[in-house]
Amino acid sequence: MIELEPGNALDITLKEGAHGRNRVVVTLRSHGCELDLTPHQARVVATELIMAVNRAEVRGNLKQGPNAARTAPAEEKRDLLGHAFFK
Repeated sequence: MIELEPGNALDITLKEGAHGRNRVVVTLRSHGCELDLTPHQARVVATELIMAVNRAEVRGNLKQGPNAARTAPAEEKRDLLGHAFFK
């Protein structure tokens, strides 16, 4: 479970489909939305998400300037890790 904001979470689970094939199910709890994907479809979605994050990071770095060092405070890094791994 990934908590996006209070009362809103994203679940990613692996389930076996009707014909015995694996399915990746992504559920947005607060809205009751569910994506039922094949492993290939899930990989494509994950790749697109990673590419979008990389573009956002590049844009952010360009706005800071070419010589600006990119470091986050230690407390912010711990908070991000806490959200990613300890939910």
